[in-house]
Amino acid sequence: MIPSETPCRLALDDAVLEGQLLKPDAVTGIVVFAHGSGSSRFSVRNRQVARYLAEQGMATLLFDLLTAEENVIDERTRALRFDIDLISRRLIGAVDWVGQASETRDLRIGLFGASTGAAAALIAAAERPERVRAVVSRGGRVDLADDQLAAVRAPTLLLVGENDPTVLRLNELARQRIPGRCELVVVPGATHLFEEPGKLEEVQEHAARWLLEHL
Repeated sequence: MIPSETPCRLALDDAVLEGQLLKPDAVTGIVVFAHGSGSSRFSVRNRQVARYLAEQGMATLLFDLLTAEENVIDERTRALRFDIDLISRRLIGAVDWVGQASETRDLRIGLFGASTGAAAALIAAAERPERVRAVVSRGGRVDLADDQLAAVRAPTLLLVGENDPTVLRLNELARQRIPGRCELVVVPGATHLFEEPGKLEEVQEHAARWLLEHL
């Protein structure tokens, strides 16, 4: 039986962020999620993947990359959703929080990033090589990690829809720049959001395979 999600607050250097922690009784590791721009810890797709990973014995942490005030869309805050430096710092802060919190500090850490969150995941893996053991990217704008790609040593799985040609090409280029183990899986018939029947289920199965191997 998978336990209910537990609300948590991540006190980082520059913000206090709201999160949801899901921790099964028998845990093999923890997966920290980084959502794409405009999404949140309540992302339907990420929550579905998180529940599936919990069924496989992994704890999961979904959290908001922005505060409630920052997430109000206006001229001042709109750019924050695409501020890769900011969301990468927040994700690195979340990795550090997991490494220090009493309920998670003994767990190996994996990252699951979607869209722009995938770039943040790769940057966090490059900045915290001693903590991040694996990365999974779903439809990721991995190109936004830019020069940090060359510093990623964590085993990385890139999941891209067959019918998402621009992102597929960006992932093909990124795979060539990542020096650590890197696998690119093209999901047949899927578009950027994996909305087609059964495609998100394929994503979660690939993600579980990768994370169980490396966590």
